Amino acid sequence: MKPITFTISLYLLLNLSGCSNIFSDPKEIAAAWTVQHLYSEAKEALEVGDYTAAIKYYELLEARYPFGKYAQQAQLDVIYAYYKFSEPESAIIAADRFLKLHPRHPKADYVYYLKGLVNFEANQGGLDRFLPVDRSQRDQKTTLQSFMDFSQLVERYPKSKYSEDARQRMLYLRNMLAKHELHVAKYYLKRGAYVAAANRAKTIIESYQRTPVVPEALIVLAKAYKIMDLNDLSASAIKVLKLNYPNNREIAKVENLQVK
Repeated sequence: MKPITFTISLYLLLNLSGCSNIFSDPKEIAAAWTVQHLYSEAKEALEVGDYTAAIKYYELLEARYPFGKYAQQAQLDVIYAYYKFSEPESAIIAADRFLKLHPRHPKADYVYYLKGLVNFEANQGGLDRFLPVDRSQRDQKTTLQSFMDFSQLVERYPKSKYSEDARQRMLYLRNMLAKHELHVAKYYLKRGAYVAAANRAKTIIESYQRTPVVPEALIVLAKAYKIMDLNDLSASAIKVLKLNYPNNREIAKVENLQVK
């Protein structure tokens, strides 16, 4: 073979072997990687926001190397990847699994925090920031779960760097839950279900003290009792209103309410 022909053949061989990676399945390529290389690729994908690739690599890493520090870190990182990729159910499952496997892990507080964030955002649609939506009128299952997640964090790890933010979010969530109860109480009052309305109002007063909707809950309670001809109970609710919210404009309306 002439030297020039040999050079051209070698060049084509090297380029064709390099191009074969372009057409190969990424999993086949990753199969040859060490655990360190696989984790490095996953971490890099996570940092640049390529959550699809990050999740794929983390899952592949754990499948191939189920034990050791890299598998443990992959189990932790994939929770955040699912969260950012808007897969809340997968994120919660991964978080619960991590806490079950590593209950005393140094970053367990972070996992509880992530769980709270996932549920916190689950009740907030993507268009809510642009539309005048009252989220308190929605089902509050994820709101309650988020409150419980943050509560676990604060109780278990009061000095965690995530606890202060969790406390602030809990205040917001508590107000949201109270407001939802008020919507339900008003709905029952409007429909003539006065016992149910009174019970919902009492729940707010007893379980959500110092939330902004307590005055309205007292109004609903006083109205419901008065309509049911339970005047002593209605007067007691009005008395509490006058003591704590003397400038409330609804007090006179309830006192002058004519029951048919």
